[in-house]
Amino acid sequence: MRTLVSTRRARSAALLLFLLIGPALATLGLAEEGDPPVAATPRVLWVPFEGVIGTVASHFLVDAIDEAEKRAVDAVVIEIDTPGGLDTAMREIVKRILASRVPVIVYVSPSGSRAASAGAFIALAAHAVAMAPGTNIGAAHPVNLGGAPSDSTMSEKATNDAVAYIRSIAEERGRDAEWAERAVRESESTSAGDAVRLGIADCLAATRAELLQLLDGREVRIGGEATSLRIRDAVIEELSMSRRYRFLGFLNDPTVAYILLMLGFYGLFFELSAPGHVLPGIIGAICLVLGLFALKSFSINYAGLALMFLGVLFFAAELFVPSYGALTAGGAAALLLGSVLLFRSPAPFLRVSLAVILPAVLVTVAFFAFALAMTLRIRKRKPTTGRRGLIGQTGVARTAIRPRGTAFVSGSHWNAESDEPIAEGDEVLVVSVEGLLLKVRPSGRSRKDG
Repeated sequence: MRTLVSTRRARSAALLLFLLIGPALATLGLAEEGDPPVAATPRVLWVPFEGVIGTVASHFLVDAIDEAEKRAVDAVVIEIDTPGGLDTAMREIVKRILASRVPVIVYVSPSGSRAASAGAFIALAAHAVAMAPGTNIGAAHPVNLGGAPSDSTMSEKATNDAVAYIRSIAEERGRDAEWAERAVRESESTSAGDAVRLGIADCLAATRAELLQLLDGREVRIGGEATSLRIRDAVIEELSMSRRYRFLGFLNDPTVAYILLMLGFYGLFFELSAPGHVLPGIIGAICLVLGLFALKSFSINYAGLALMFLGVLFFAAELFVPSYGALTAGGAAALLLGSVLLFRSPAPFLRVSLAVILPAVLVTVAFFAFALAMTLRIRKRKPTTGRRGLIGQTGVARTAIRPRGTAFVSGSHWNAESDEPIAEGDEVLVVSVEGLLLKVRPSGRSRKDG
């Protein structure tokens, strides 16, 4: 009897289990025979960048691609606007793009933007290139970062190296290698529309949504394997520069670096010329360190930096050595020459404009000229303290001075001596000071000490 009950319970449990699992199995079978399951919504990491390609840019964009791989997004879009920059920074970015496990799309945007010089290399290295109307790409001829005129052999070597590099990138991405070579050798630049017709860019897109729609389904190669972009209606996750990168980007400007150096010079000069104020020295030291830190992002001429230091030393020496303006003139010349020679690159965005240098030098000269004038004025001023300050002072004879007596001068009683008899109460004029004895004479006026 107990066995029969157990059997019935087992059959009931099996029937219940079948009723619960059966519909799920039927649904699974229908799903396999019908439409494919709905795919997850695609995601795109959007990275805007505007500015010079330098150390900060390379770190930021390399970190952005690392972040895209970490998030496992379907693509990363670098929205770029750059006049170019340093070759070393550009190569770091290109190497990271070529090694990326996530498709990298370079989008030259908004209208009026450009991907010039180093920016052209970066764009050609991307898996896909899009450009907004009114943008351009090219002008990738290498510049001499040394500043001084280079011989034809060195210039030809640099050009040939850049040509080989950009051709290899273009061939890797299936783009027009001949145009890429002309961009380097002849500094050829192309508008957005022509770039699409030449195969330099893949599409012309005015908006983000249009870019995602036009590039959706495009085949790219990741790690040697072909894959298709699935980015239509993708969720955009924007990755902007952090405060740290924005601060470093602010410093990554030759004009900012130059101004920080000048402020550093001023602060340290104030502190050394008038010790004890502390604040000018602290501000000067901080500005000087930040300025020197910013300089490491650029190719600089150390002779120019030395001339700037020498100019400030000349200005400071003028306050203590009476050279009648010779040190001030020398300081102005050294500061101006050092400022012009400091940045070695002929590229305008990698050096300080004369519109900044000339006012800075003129303000410095005016300040030190004012300080020199005040110093000379103080030196010529008649002493008003100490024993020398008593000469020329007037006082009152406390006793008759024939030839010696006492006089009240500058709030104190003094032993006095005179070659002429002076009556008590008469006004006296101090002629000289010998130890604790005043040499006096009658001032010409007589008054009684009331």
